[in-house]
Amino acid sequence: MEAVLNHLEPPPDILRQRSFPIGEPSEIAAARRAGTELARRIGFDDVRAGQLAIVISEAATNIVKHAQRGEILLRKVLRGGTSGIEVLAIDSGPGIGNVRQHMQDGHSTTGTYGVGLGAMRRLSQEFDLYTAPGKGTVLMMVVWGPHASSAIPPSPNWQIGAVCLPLASEQVCGDAWNVVCEGHELSLMVADGLGHGPLAARASETASALLENSTPGLPPLPAPFIELAHGALRATRGAALAVAHIDSARRELRYCGVGNIAACAFDAHQRRHLLSHNGIVGSNLRKLQEFRHPWQLGTTLIMHSDGLHTRWDLEQYPGLAQCHPSLVAAVLYRDFARGRDDVTVVVLREHEEHQAVTAEGTGAA
Repeated sequence: MEAVLNHLEPPPDILRQRSFPIGEPSEIAAARRAGTELARRIGFDDVRAGQLAIVISEAATNIVKHAQRGEILLRKVLRGGTSGIEVLAIDSGPGIGNVRQHMQDGHSTTGTYGVGLGAMRRLSQEFDLYTAPGKGTVLMMVVWGPHASSAIPPSPNWQIGAVCLPLASEQVCGDAWNVVCEGHELSLMVADGLGHGPLAARASETASALLENSTPGLPPLPAPFIELAHGALRATRGAALAVAHIDSARRELRYCGVGNIAACAFDAHQRRHLLSHNGIVGSNLRKLQEFRHPWQLGTTLIMHSDGLHTRWDLEQYPGLAQCHPSLVAAVLYRDFARGRDDVTVVVLREHEEHQAVTAEGTGAA
């Protein structure tokens, strides 16, 4: 446990999500080089690294040609002992009017769009998109490492998507999130260290490391974990911290939050806002209260730091709630990030097979 409590340095860049602005050819090359370097560091062979480079290049080129500006997000993902790299391509451009048509190689509005979209789908082992005419496009692609062969690693019971990025002027993010899962139980944590920069990261990453090591073999319950974290974070600035624990066998969601972490759970019938109390974990823990709610198959949980406005409404994005959680997180980040703080948004859903859904109802996966 001492090793956990002394985890003061932010984790290496290989574990962090990175953002690359895209607006000109030199920025496309920078994103491609970063992806190739990440692939090398986590053990991709030349074939997989080459596929990743093409995926990033095509996605970034489409942004420049069709939306003028956007960004590429890269992060390492893990599943069943296999490493992969998730690519999110985000823009606020004109959108795609007919997804099925654009997926066909050879169809193009400027000479290359159809070929690029088809190549991205073929070269990535997971692919999903959300687009709405006049409201932009978000693509999600995952290229898995060589141990995955040509197949996707077996899907877990849960789908998770996230955006976790620092304030533009900072190198490290003062927010952090983590998840631990065992069987039918899962605990998800979001932390927002006070302020931003390395000292904020020290607080949030200490909480993240504690989640992984506090209860080996069993995801921790929210209130006891936050009480434990309160002691562990005393040597830091402190953090806003919230934990959700889901037991899919009991069909129960337990939640406890302190500070400005927002959370809501929604299904086809209702949306529940989950309550966090005022305070700072590690400094001023005023009240701990754990809430219990039903959890049904198909329920989506969204948790985010105050770097994201709370006025979002998924009903304004037809079909988005059925897309992969990474697309939900990316759209919320694109449209509701405050831009003056670190931002984290994590989206969780019990795994269900689905097709990608666009605003016009066209499957693309």
